[in-house]
Amino acid sequence: MKFTVISILTIFFSSNVFSQDKLLFERKIFIHKNDTLPYRILMPLNYDPAKKYPLILFLHGAGERGNDNEAQLTHGAELFLRDSLRKKYPAIVVFPQCSVNSYWSNVSIINDSIQKTRIFKFEQSGKPTIAMKLVMRLMNILTKTHSVQNKKIYVGGLSMGGMGSFEIVKRNPDLFAAAIPICGGANTSIASKLIKTNWWLFHGEKDNVVDVKYSKDMAAAIKNAGGSLKLTLYPEANHNSWDSAFAENDFMKWLFSNSK
Repeated sequence: MKFTVISILTIFFSSNVFSQDKLLFERKIFIHKNDTLPYRILMPLNYDPAKKYPLILFLHGAGERGNDNEAQLTHGAELFLRDSLRKKYPAIVVFPQCSVNSYWSNVSIINDSIQKTRIFKFEQSGKPTIAMKLVMRLMNILTKTHSVQNKKIYVGGLSMGGMGSFEIVKRNPDLFAAAIPICGGANTSIASKLIKTNWWLFHGEKDNVVDVKYSKDMAAAIKNAGGSLKLTLYPEANHNSWDSAFAENDFMKWLFSNSK
């Protein structure tokens, strides 16, 4: 009983501290015509506008869609809030929130009730979704209005956000130095548009939401197109492979080592 109480208190205080730390991500709203994009932005410690900083764009999964400007911080935000990492890797970190009526990438999802799997049909071309269009416009503005080191712009995301990472690089092949899609996927035919960016892909081999084959296929396609990539698979991980990815010792070191 004593250990149970201690565990509950530890979880409570850890959660409370994280909730307070999340306030360091400033609440913002980007509006374009009749569309709005809530987003949170974390500025570097001791931000100096005279200096240039890397910029990290992080795209959340489908479960965090909405307009509360809060849910998108559920996964990943804690990593970027760690004092040790903020001191070692000062950067501007942006977490936009996709509406429930949109998606980061152009993809159709088919639920196969017989095989009990989801089939993702990724479009090769077509116009960006409303959410993706807003994110790209926001990035264009942020790189002009903030002290951004243009050779060190990164993108990452999980699940729907992993798919969005491929999508935004495809549409902006000269912008991102590195990308870190977790349990994502894309149309392999776009690989030639991704080779100017360095990639580190992550996926759980027991993923029953987004099949691991989507990351494997993209890794093979990018490699065949002449791109630079790493693929890390977790044999026992299901869909939440982001927990393992964020725990990688050289996750941040690798990310910040990339430059255009």
